[in-house]
Amino acid sequence: MPYNRIMVIGPGGSGKSTLARRLGGATCLPVIHLDREFWHIGWIPTPKDEWLTKVEGFAAGEEWIIDGNYRGTMEARWMRADLVIFLDFCPLICVWRAIRRRPEQRADMLDGMIEQPFFSKGYFEFLAWMFNFRRRHRLPILALREKYIDTPFVRVRNQRELEDFLLTFKIE
Repeated sequence: MPYNRIMVIGPGGSGKSTLARRLGGATCLPVIHLDREFWHIGWIPTPKDEWLTKVEGFAAGEEWIIDGNYRGTMEARWMRADLVIFLDFCPLICVWRAIRRRPEQRADMLDGMIEQPFFSKGYFEFLAWMFNFRRRHRLPILALREKYIDTPFVRVRNQRELEDFLLTFKIE
């Protein structure tokens, strides 16, 4: 794969972290999971100013695969990326995948971090965010696409398209 800085974005449950790991395994590029970097034990977020500085530091690197959205830092990553992959999956598929992956610990989170309890307020907020991702976040992503038109951009709408894309680079 002729890319050294790959940005993977899309709704929760779309498979961003899984794709990032697959790409990392095939390319030997370091993988950075933004959720793992942002959240601290007990679901405590990184302060906003500290977070932007941290992500700008990741983006300044010469080689990386970064998965995650975090709109306030998206442009800092996009302007440095060699390739942006947008997993634009159906919200119902994403919600189903997120529900199905429970109760295992997510590999893209800190050790000891487990998703919010199934019937908690935080979990329902997460499901609502996924379900509304297209309506609230797709247009800002596509606006960045227009702003950084020279950055290669792949919009993947389903698992079949994702597998076809990966086959073009001989990634299993």
